[in-house]
Amino acid sequence: MALTEEPMMSPAELAALVQVPIGTVYAWRWRGGGPPGIRVGRHVRYRRRDVERWLEERAAQESKP
Repeated sequence: MALTEEPMMSPAELAALVQVPIGTVYAWRWRGGGPPGIRVGRHVRYRRRDVERWLEERAAQESKP
């Protein structure tokens, strides 16, 4: 797996991006309903491409009748 030039996002940065409280991000992580996170030592980080894919999947689910 190659490292990308794009820095990974912290939970706080993810919360700011999708405009939800950080507690929601932690709840997604706990319940398994949010974008996939990667544990780096004691920290969780999110790849932007994974977040974008997750958002697109959510949008597709919302548009289904």
